[in-house]
Amino acid sequence: MITYLDFEKSIEQIDKEIHEAKAKNDLEEILSLEQNLEKEVTKIFKNLSDYQKLQLARHPSRPYALDYVRGIMEDAYEIHGDRNFRDDEAIVCYIGKINGKKSIIIGEQKGRGTKNKIRRNFGMPHPEGYRKALRVARMAEKFKIPVLFLIDTPGAYPGIGAEERGQSEAIAFNLFELSRMNIKSVSIVIGEGGSGGALAIGVADKFAMMRYSVFSVISPEGCAAILWNDPKKQEQATKAMKITAEDLKELNLIDDVIDEPIMGAHRKKKEAILALKRYFIQSIAELDQMSDEERLEARYQKLISVGAFEEIDEDEEKEEQSTFSAILDKITPEKKEQDETDNENDKESEGTFSVLLDKLPSFDKKEEDPKDNNKEG
Repeated sequence: MITYLDFEKSIEQIDKEIHEAKAKNDLEEILSLEQNLEKEVTKIFKNLSDYQKLQLARHPSRPYALDYVRGIMEDAYEIHGDRNFRDDEAIVCYIGKINGKKSIIIGEQKGRGTKNKIRRNFGMPHPEGYRKALRVARMAEKFKIPVLFLIDTPGAYPGIGAEERGQSEAIAFNLFELSRMNIKSVSIVIGEGGSGGALAIGVADKFAMMRYSVFSVISPEGCAAILWNDPKKQEQATKAMKITAEDLKELNLIDDVIDEPIMGAHRKKKEAILALKRYFIQSIAELDQMSDEERLEARYQKLISVGAFEEIDEDEEKEEQSTFSAILDKITPEKKEQDETDNENDKESEGTFSVLLDKLPSFDKKEEDPKDNNKEG
């Protein structure tokens, strides 16, 4: 059963009409409706907003990591556990062959259906999941096997147990180790790339995103709650955060955008899986042409270029500041008004407190009685 999003209502209606026409075996009407459907699809999906792309990235029918494993890997064998605490099923690790070549896939799995979602913890890894991923990556380094990372998580699990077992340390250590590990690696965001949960398996020689995937430091809902104290402003936050594949490619934060079917990977899973497979094979072929030193240096240069900036003269700086102030005034009028109200309230409270202090009686220190100074020698 197809799940339609809010902006796909017109497509849903045409699909129903096509289904009815097929039941009547009206070939002429079917042809006409299919032409209308193609026009409607082009009209909608050529002008998607950032928030609509976020909805597609989170679509419940979108291919997950295991769908890609089954679609591109032959003789797949699962690797379990971090050899320290337990096996975290939010991260799956497989060894097998891709296009006849030994490969390893490490991916985040959200799970379908209530039981599987609970089993996979909704795709939110614990620290032992990241340690499992690192263990398998080290095995790949030892045996010189290329690695494919598949990112799809709302974020690392924020539970008490995860924090007690070193969630932040596990993520940070993965970033450090993967940045210098001598393996040919490709990391791809296949759906939702949330915060450190995505970064922990996102350091690779090649980093790409599916066309309708997102990659962000915080969820748009969380951003809206912090900036405007209103999670419902998630659409506004999504636009401001620049989290889509096209935006991140323009900012040179990713290497490539992998094309997927125009209506999303969930509509034509085989085509999406094939596109990802082609990209991985092509990327490994490019990395094979480089020596280990060249590849590691290229990875290093890519990582340190993130956040690079250039100095500008005073006039340009003033112009930038005025532009930035104008943007802030435009997107945060309610917050600015609230801040001004808070400042006025603070000043009023300070004045009231000063008046109360003035009214308090003063207590002078009494003269000490010499009799009270008899202390033990």
